[in-house]
Amino acid sequence: MTLLKTNLSDAPREFRAPQTMTPEELGDNLARLVWESFSDFIAEDDAGISLTDLLAATEDGLPEQHAAEEALIFLMWAHTRGTQLAFIGRSTDDLVRLGLDLMHGAVFEDMVAHGTPRAQLPIFEQRVSARYSEYSAAAEISDARLGRVVARHLTGRDDATDAAVRAVAERAIAVANPLRDFLEDVELIG
Repeated sequence: MTLLKTNLSDAPREFRAPQTMTPEELGDNLARLVWESFSDFIAEDDAGISLTDLLAATEDGLPEQHAAEEALIFLMWAHTRGTQLAFIGRSTDDLVRLGLDLMHGAVFEDMVAHGTPRAQLPIFEQRVSARYSEYSAAAEISDARLGRVVARHLTGRDDATDAAVRAVAERAIAVANPLRDFLEDVELIG
């Protein structure tokens, strides 16, 4: 009897991050991460946030469209921030910007593929730009300030509980920091 020999070992394999990534690969990977984070974020009680308490939910338990869009904007911002922090001083602004533009383009195309009228994208993009400015300014002040600003946009109210504000701030950190850590070992190539 002959045993099949393979290159596979019974030992668990260690995950290895890519050493290099093109802006196209970065944009594609980031878009996938944004959607995964979005799915996690709207899941009930994810990360200590009960979104039925935080967001206005529809009868099917999903957040209303405006709240869902605000959650998507917040998560795109968190991924953008993590990426910028990872590549600051290590890559050209043009390569990082291209990767982020490709991420945003992919997310917008996914939105259209799932029912958002293409004619609404320019208005949504303006909202994205306004939120990014507001979130970045708030993050410069404190995590708590960021959490409060994001919670206000998610709910449309200024009365978010301290627990909700903390949970939203923790979500930004939970997205941006591991992404930054992962990308710090990747060289962005043109």
